[in-house]
Amino acid sequence: MLLNKLTQQLGHPRHSFTGWLVKTVLENINETLEGNAAKLVQIQPDNTVLEVGFGPGLGLQKAIHYLTESKGILYGLDYSEYIHNVASKRLQEQIASGKTKLLLGSVEKIPLPDSSVDRVFHCNCYYYWPDLKTCSAELHRVMKPDGLMVATMSMIWMKKVVSLGLLQGIKWQPEYYMDALQATGFRDVRMEEMEDKGFKFNAIFATASK
Repeated sequence: MLLNKLTQQLGHPRHSFTGWLVKTVLENINETLEGNAAKLVQIQPDNTVLEVGFGPGLGLQKAIHYLTESKGILYGLDYSEYIHNVASKRLQEQIASGKTKLLLGSVEKIPLPDSSVDRVFHCNCYYYWPDLKTCSAELHRVMKPDGLMVATMSMIWMKKVVSLGLLQGIKWQPEYYMDALQATGFRDVRMEEMEDKGFKFNAIFATASK
């Protein structure tokens, strides 16, 4: 029963005990992944940046430090109302300043104009998207020509999650996402194995072709 509840909450945390548990796990597991995604996506001071599936807001906190010019703005998109409220409290100062805007919605229909985003990053996210090609195409739509997208994940963590019986039937392997990126207009799609202070992870890179 608990495993079933955790499976449901992993992709869409809600205000409940299991939702809180998932939030706590994300805060502990994803901190290194989020920080590296924000770093690897090469944010410039005046960029428009989007994090998809921002969770508790750890990646947003890292990314905002790179946006030092007045034009720089950071968007976060998540479809969990509960997690949106959690991140809003964490980032209330940045939101009040206008440098950060949190959007409640799905990657299937991103509420941003065409060719408006310089950088996109996300962490442990694409597994929960209902259709990888549809969502990849939507990312491509909002990105500017030559915009960079970076996704980070822990293959070791994902294999443990799968071994517990979670995420059954979900195409979590990175090859599925990379194929979808290539099919929807991204180029230079590649994956690299990385390590940060003993923590091993993978990063997918892709550039928007327009």
